[in-house]
Amino acid sequence: QVQLVESGGGLVQAGGSLRLSCSASGSNFSINAMGWYRQAPGKQRELVATTIRPGYTNYADSVKGRCTISRDYAENTVSLQMNNLKPEDTAVYYCAADLGLQGIWGQGIQVTVSS
Repeated sequence: QVQLVESGGGLVQAGGSLRLSCSASGSNFSINAMGWYRQAPGKQRELVATTIRPGYTNYADSVKGRCTISRDYAENTVSLQMNNLKPEDTAVYYCAADLGLQGIWGQGIQVTVSS
């Protein structure tokens, strides 16, 4: 069974930065795409950024220019560097992985941006 574990969330002031990390562990698995999603209170879960293979990334318009997703294929990790954070970035952030036959989610990590 493959598990995703996120780290790096927390409380930051507007304009600050955070780096989220996600590590996949398990046995006998391969990962296609990995990415980050978020869910704010009262809202649906939405895509933040995904990476399919080196050089192929996708970002939500709301975070373009402020966030960078990176993946370590050898270590099965994915990170999200978030800069110039805004209060509207406050949400639970979820790591996601496409294993081919199934998609899996991390448990989620809180990011709170104070104004």
